[in-house]
Amino acid sequence: MALFGHECPVEDRERDWIQDNLEWFRGQFGDGPLSAPVILPTSEYFPPPYSGSDEDVRGAVRRVAGYMGVQAEVGVEFSDDLDHGESLQRLVPMGISQVRGAAGEYTASASGSPVITIDRANTGAPARLLAVIAHELGHVRLLGEGRVPADRKDQEPLTDLLTIYLGMGIFSANAAFDFSRLPGYSGFQRVGGWQAQQLGYLTEQMFGYGLACFASMRGEPDPGWARYLDTNPRVYLKHGLRYLSHSRPQ
Repeated sequence: MALFGHECPVEDRERDWIQDNLEWFRGQFGDGPLSAPVILPTSEYFPPPYSGSDEDVRGAVRRVAGYMGVQAEVGVEFSDDLDHGESLQRLVPMGISQVRGAAGEYTASASGSPVITIDRANTGAPARLLAVIAHELGHVRLLGEGRVPADRKDQEPLTDLLTIYLGMGIFSANAAFDFSRLPGYSGFQRVGGWQAQQLGYLTEQMFGYGLACFASMRGEPDPGWARYLDTNPRVYLKHGLRYLSHSRPQ
């Protein structure tokens, strides 16, 4: 696969899954997200101050819920010991495989109201926290609104993809893989004195291609918001846009 050629940056199975589900989202949520602003990691969308307090986190949840069109009142709980052994689904060319980790949790109360639980380890890293919040609120829109069954095999990666369609994809893509000296969650390995961390259910390539398809659906051949992406997802986004421009009828 030539990195700077016109080939798709993901495997055929992943390409079809991304494109088909983005179109499904369009049917489910309408065209509104295609003309709405893409949410950026700027003070315009997330004004300071932020201290990491429980109230600050609840405020962030309310703000992201507004951006993602969540109508329900979402309860927020906190944990110091979420089960890091929870299975995460990651799409790979040979099928669904399992990796380990947890950063948040979605449940419904006895009355049916949505509740998300945030691991306090995330509250000191606002960008990663917002990715976790977006993912859990994606569950509210899919599971809480009855759009997918709880046993849908690909619902976790589907929820990550939904964050793209509902405008929070920059945060999800940037959190997908990170080098940090802080402890990580899923599948982290040491690289020299650093740790490579994964947070999320899609690969960087899949996030990049999903964002490329989203930009194409929005009629943005060179989206200005791409500059807010980290290097890898931005490269895959541009690669995906080149592929789409050469593969679709003009």
